[in-house]
Amino acid sequence: MKTLLPAAMIFCSLFNTVEYAFSQTWTPTGATTNFWSSIACSADGSKLVAVADGGTASLIYISTNFGGIWTPTIAPSNYWSSVASSADGNRLVAVAGGTSYSGLIYTSTNGGTSWITNNVSAMHWRSVASSADGLRLFAVTYFGQLYITTNSGTDWTSNTAPYGAWSIASSADGTKLVAAPGNYAGKICTSTNSGATWVTNSSPGEIWWSVASSADGTKLAAVDGNGGPAHIYTSMDSGTTWVTNNVPFLSWQYIAMSADGTKLIAAAWYSSGIPTGPIYTSTNSGLTWVSNNVSNVVWQGVASSADGNEFIAISAANGIGSFGTGQVWISQTTPNPVLNLAPSDINLAISWLVPSTNFVLQENLDLTTTNWITLTNQPTLNLTNLNDEVVLPQTNSSGFFRLMAQ
Repeated sequence: MKTLLPAAMIFCSLFNTVEYAFSQTWTPTGATTNFWSSIACSADGSKLVAVADGGTASLIYISTNFGGIWTPTIAPSNYWSSVASSADGNRLVAVAGGTSYSGLIYTSTNGGTSWITNNVSAMHWRSVASSADGLRLFAVTYFGQLYITTNSGTDWTSNTAPYGAWSIASSADGTKLVAAPGNYAGKICTSTNSGATWVTNSSPGEIWWSVASSADGTKLAAVDGNGGPAHIYTSMDSGTTWVTNNVPFLSWQYIAMSADGTKLIAAAWYSSGIPTGPIYTSTNSGLTWVSNNVSNVVWQGVASSADGNEFIAISAANGIGSFGTGQVWISQTTPNPVLNLAPSDINLAISWLVPSTNFVLQENLDLTTTNWITLTNQPTLNLTNLNDEVVLPQTNSSGFFRLMAQ
């Protein structure tokens, strides 16, 4: 699924970027049909994890090739309700709603090859979130109880959560959280200390269904749509103020965003009273939205790569009255990473948002030649902003850099 892409170039301290048309084409992946309930992906979008709830095989499935091939894991069949992934896709966490409120939390530290039951009380789990390193995990129940771990699930502690919190999202470093209650007229709450304390936002009082956060926790999004027409709301200031987005009045259920918060995806459950809904996407932090070229089905979840050039959506049904026949869908557009240049002590740091395809950093000392050299320096993933970074020694000579797709 890799294609030759245009290069992004940076000249000394200046960089340029080109706007590309935002494709809206969706294709089903190689996943079997099921009652899919939640989806998550690694920062580059190559590793996917999906869970099912009540289908013919209510298992946890993984893919390591952008959804081309899916493999069921050894995690037990359960009423899985939510799943989250670390940036590298190795640390995973899944929660089950369970029957009689007896759901459990399972974690994996090897990309889903093996799973363990965590040492936490059985609950009717509703939503889970993860920091980029996968060490800090946050899980909320259908009754708004919050549990937190700082060691990938080895130890969990119960924390005070916003009353009735159903959905939770985390910044990349796990310090900033946003939680939304599913009870009527609930207010969105935020935390800047990993959930130790919470502040109630000036959001409208709604039945919130899903929330999303940028990597730095500044840009937030939330949807309210518990079975009826509703809105999409966004915040550009960590939840201090919220605005209603310009989208149709539908039962919006699920939302996700890129690491920088500029690209968003939202899926609706009901459309014109029929239990099938569209998918809308935005490339300007929710200012404007476009309807995607995808079938109206019963959507159950959405996810985004760090750069927002890969969106994934899952359905529980492909039509009315066909629950259990849902699919995993994917939309991929051409990444256009922007190179950033900044001093780093006595060195030079070059960084770019993790792209959803492979790029290599190249250097040329003279643009009158074609002598581009691929640097052997392996980029380091910055887990606070999900940027790939390469640090180079400063010299007195001019240099030109570009990213070239593999």
